[in-house]
Amino acid sequence: FPPSLQVFPSQDPLDRADFNAVEYINALFPTEQSLANIDEVVNKIRLKIRRLDDNIRTVVRGQTNVGQDGRQALEEAQKAIQQLFGKIKDIKDKAEKSEQMVKEITRDIKQLDHAKRHLTTSITTLNHLHMLAGGVDSLEAMTRRRQYGEVANLLQGVVNVLEHFNKYMGIPQIRQLSERVKAAQNELGQQILADFEEAFPSQGTKRTGGPSNVLRDACLVANVLDPRIKQEIIKKFIKQHLSEYLVLFQENQDVAWLDKIDRRYAWIKRQLVDYEEKYGRMFPPEWCMTERIAVEFCHVTRAELAKIMRTRAKEIEVKLLLFAIQRTTNFEGLLAKRFSGCTLADGTAKKPEVPPPSTNPFLEDETGAETDEIVIEKSDTDKPKKPKVPDNPFHGIVSKCFEPHLYVYIESQDKNLGELIDRFVADFKAQGPPKPNVDEGGAVLPSCADLFVYYKKCMVQCSQLSTGEPMIALTTIFQKYLREYAWKILSGNLPKTTSSSGGLTITSLLKEKEGSEVAKFTLEELCLICSILSTAEYCLATTQQLEEKLKEKVDASLVERINLTGEMDTFSIVISNSIQLLVQDLDAACDPALTAMSKMQWQNVEHVGDQSPYVTSVILHIKQNVPIIRDNLASTRKYFTQFCIKFANSFIPKFINHLFKCKPISMVGAEQLLLDTHSLKMVLLDLPSIGSQVVRKAPASYTKIVVKGMTRAEMILKVVMAPHEPPVVFVDNYIKLLADCSTDTFQKILDMKGLKRSEQSSMLDLFRLRLPAPPPGGDNTGSLSLSAPTPEQESSRIRKLEKLIKKRL
Repeated sequence: FPPSLQVFPSQDPLDRADFNAVEYINALFPTEQSLANIDEVVNKIRLKIRRLDDNIRTVVRGQTNVGQDGRQALEEAQKAIQQLFGKIKDIKDKAEKSEQMVKEITRDIKQLDHAKRHLTTSITTLNHLHMLAGGVDSLEAMTRRRQYGEVANLLQGVVNVLEHFNKYMGIPQIRQLSERVKAAQNELGQQILADFEEAFPSQGTKRTGGPSNVLRDACLVANVLDPRIKQEIIKKFIKQHLSEYLVLFQENQDVAWLDKIDRRYAWIKRQLVDYEEKYGRMFPPEWCMTERIAVEFCHVTRAELAKIMRTRAKEIEVKLLLFAIQRTTNFEGLLAKRFSGCTLADGTAKKPEVPPPSTNPFLEDETGAETDEIVIEKSDTDKPKKPKVPDNPFHGIVSKCFEPHLYVYIESQDKNLGELIDRFVADFKAQGPPKPNVDEGGAVLPSCADLFVYYKKCMVQCSQLSTGEPMIALTTIFQKYLREYAWKILSGNLPKTTSSSGGLTITSLLKEKEGSEVAKFTLEELCLICSILSTAEYCLATTQQLEEKLKEKVDASLVERINLTGEMDTFSIVISNSIQLLVQDLDAACDPALTAMSKMQWQNVEHVGDQSPYVTSVILHIKQNVPIIRDNLASTRKYFTQFCIKFANSFIPKFINHLFKCKPISMVGAEQLLLDTHSLKMVLLDLPSIGSQVVRKAPASYTKIVVKGMTRAEMILKVVMAPHEPPVVFVDNYIKLLADCSTDTFQKILDMKGLKRSEQSSMLDLFRLRLPAPPPGGDNTGSLSLSAPTPEQESSRIRKLEKLIKKRL
């Protein structure tokens, strides 16, 4: 059978899909001797056939009755379904009859329930109506007798009951009662205002007899009446209470000026104590009358001070202004401790939120310890800063009037900072540069910390005075003196070099005798340059922190106007100039050695020895300068790496230029130069950790520059060492090793080899012909693809020469 028709798994060979009768018979009778059992085998097969026939017959007969049994089972299932449907229909009919019966039984009960609900509502409404009518009559009678104590409770009850009749206002009697309540309320309001006017007249002095219980109860009634009645009472009382203040501190009075501002605050303190003793119990506590008096006093004082300061603006001095502001802010702080601020314009006293902790150098204990050393936490630079929420709701309620005159304070800070910078300059001239100390080298100049401590003090003080335009003006002053500090203290004290505007004066170095020393920076000068670099780096980081802190302090609408990027760039320029000075100094120290290299007679060198004297001189200068610079820049490692990179970028091209001046060169001379070049390459690779006990791996960016530059120098010498015959091979080797399409460079190589002009001319023509064509669409400076391969034997010769040099090294 095919696999698709196989029902049960079988091991019988007769059931296999690939059954072969011949193979099966051969398996039964593998030899001739086995044919003797043929009858037995045939009988077994016949017996098996009979059994199979019996099984097939039984199965076929069994399948004959299957269809009949299935039809019978289906009929029985259909009958059962019909019986079930009939039972469900009977149950549904009985449920509908039961529901109808229940509705008939409960119809009377539902009617009784509605009647009960309506009756209850009617009784309640009648009771309310009785209470309302009686309450209105009592309210009118009590109002005439000024029985405010009873009226307060009764009026609240009548108003509450009247709310139940809002939907019955169409009934004339109900509407009439509502109008009588409103009339009683209006009469009460006018009557209470008249009583307060009588007790506290607008003109004249306060009543000596003190508050009465009638007025205290009247305040309770005012709580229930229209809020305008309450506001009118408060307004008239406060105005009468502060009338004496306006007289005592008139603009023409001597006590009204800023130098006697304490008397204003002393007067209100006495008045508040007097109020608490005499009238503290007359007004309900929720009216916050004490706070309202203080707040109104603040508004009046701010207006009066603003007016008198405009009139006498020329008399305002810094000390006087700061004195007045300090006394005023102290008074505002006292108000914050005594009152919650619930009566201010916003109507709610906001609970101050605690700002998140921060290690910003300008966020340390702003109210005290303002002269502490500022510590920079660079890890906090990227943290989001949230503005500090003022914890004093009364802040600025009076002191806001001083803001238009803060220009006096800003001008004073401008003058003070100018004097501070001048003192820094004088101190530096008097004390001289810092003492060289390798262990503590690269220390920040102390004047830098003093400047930022003073900045912090000014910023904190100004933010307490105002966070508006004065902060922007102060920021401008900060910018001015950051630039002055950068140029006068830092750039102004950098050691002067003898170099011209274009770099070092090579002509002067060429005049030096061999072995003589050029003018170099002393140890003190090197330490000073490193100290100035470290100071500029500190200023750069701290200025960034200062900008962030100023943006936190200033109003949100003015944040965009604070930008200290220009000052940060100024400090970056100082850092760059300092690094350039260090590079120029070391570069100039190496110049005599390179000049000596170019003046040597390289065609007369007879054998290759140790490194040449000029290499020893260069290494000596490097070992003298680099450890000092590295130790002094230990705190600013990235700038030491910049120094190393800039020195490599300056020294290596200069070395190659001097290499071209070494002409002519013999084969042995070229080998000696190759040895020297390799020695310099090893020293340059080890430059960042030279002379250090701790060996660090040089930065990858620096190593890449050194390897690229010095490898070019080695390739130049390898080309010089190669024979110039045949010319085609020499030109192809040059193109392969240097990948330089410049005819000038090729001309210099020919000069180094000492070829005659006629030979050079033919070589140059050949070189121009052998130059690879630039790729289409590309430039000539790309990678070169050789038009002709270098012969195998010549390449092998170059490799042998390299191995020879390595062995000697």
